[in-house]
Amino acid sequence: MSCPAAPIRAGGVIIAIDGPSGAGKSTLTRLLAERLGYIHIDTGAMFRAVALAAKRADIAVDDEEALAGLCRGLTISFLRSERGCRVLLNGEDVSEAIRTPEISLLTSTVSARKSVRECLLGLQREMGMAGGVVLEGRDIGTVVFPDAEIKFFLTASTAERGRRRYLEMRARGEDVSLEGTTAEAARRDAQDEQREHAPLRRAADAMDIDSSGLTIEEVLTLMEEKIKERQAASR
Repeated sequence: MSCPAAPIRAGGVIIAIDGPSGAGKSTLTRLLAERLGYIHIDTGAMFRAVALAAKRADIAVDDEEALAGLCRGLTISFLRSERGCRVLLNGEDVSEAIRTPEISLLTSTVSARKSVRECLLGLQREMGMAGGVVLEGRDIGTVVFPDAEIKFFLTASTAERGRRRYLEMRARGEDVSLEGTTAEAARRDAQDEQREHAPLRRAADAMDIDSSGLTIEEVLTLMEEKIKERQAASR
């Protein structure tokens, strides 16, 4: 289940937003969904929740059988509250726990496992198949919804993504360095691009947006313009 920002518009389409870590996908997906009156489905948070559960259960990231069993026993849901959309793992609010550097790197490894991807794939498709949704991740437009009507590939330079992550973590009071968060972004890119199952790649029909040097409002406006252009061209 996900957090509805507003009632779904009749005839809503599926909008897929892919891109590397730190490109701004989560924030932009949430805000775009609010503007369109669509539902935001944070697939990245779902994989992070599995990574956290695996760490807590002391399951090795290469143990496919154990990961498959873990996934089958998990309940992952989203709850809208005064603090925004919260991620629940078996009823526990893990919204902050899934955003640590350790879980970020572990997520990239866990999400590459075939058993995990297959387990969550069905749930993601079930959430979005009715349309009127905006989904973000690394394989939404290529694997989860290859027939999505609107696809974006959102990126930014490694230095910019590292800087954004650094500011975000410092704002939460975490003791991190700019060099460390930038290096983490580069490592995450390598893991996501080289994984065997559903690696990060741009869909052939995706619209590219480089958010380096752009404000959130500027990227949102650009997205809305491209959506209108794509819809007009398909009529």
